[in-house]
Amino acid sequence: MATNENDTDQRWYGRRTGKPLRASRKRLMEELLPTIRLDLEPENIPIDLKMLFPNPVREVWLEIGFGGGEHLAEQAEKNPDFGIIGCEPFVNGVASLMKHIDANGVTNVRVYDDDVRHLLKLMAPASFERIFILFPDPWPKSRHHRRRIVKDETIVEYARLLKDGGELRFASDHQGYVSSALRFLLQNNNLQWTARRSDDWRIAPPDWAETRYEQKAKAKGDAPAYLRFERKQRSI
Repeated sequence: MATNENDTDQRWYGRRTGKPLRASRKRLMEELLPTIRLDLEPENIPIDLKMLFPNPVREVWLEIGFGGGEHLAEQAEKNPDFGIIGCEPFVNGVASLMKHIDANGVTNVRVYDDDVRHLLKLMAPASFERIFILFPDPWPKSRHHRRRIVKDETIVEYARLLKDGGELRFASDHQGYVSSALRFLLQNNNLQWTARRSDDWRIAPPDWAETRYEQKAKAKGDAPAYLRFERKQRSI
């Protein structure tokens, strides 16, 4: 029997492009994106990621799959002394983020617009104080679960990249994915769930910035879950 393409596709993301970009966003993709896009030549990735930003930053955060960029842009604007690296292969989403950055004069963002796995393998251990994975594609069909971005082997990588005491934030409105992600996260000995009561995962953190996908989920009556895990101290 011939192998179905969907059964062999190892991407973590879906389509790369959507509707044709407006002229203004196309211009930003041509002029602004190249100035903040990460260069993945190993010699251009410093061990201290703070060096990637033009102004001094105290911490570096990572957002994997930033969608339309609403959360990333708001966090960057509210935290100008933190550097944020955003990863998103969907062209229209990147263009949306460029609009936010341009409109607000944000300077503390760097972007990788391809498969995040290419970037993660170049990052040194303990590179990030915070990692966001917010409303990723749930890949609901069983045969596609291996394409989920939160699973056993990827969590090992996130734990490697988090600094001691750093935080991994995962949010989703797909309860099957939430259950699966929680199971894998709890199995990792390097991470500690911070929830002490149900509101800790039912209510977004105080510094939350809502995404468009989150808004759509709530409009449909779906209740998102917000999982927060802390990186345990490494052994000396």
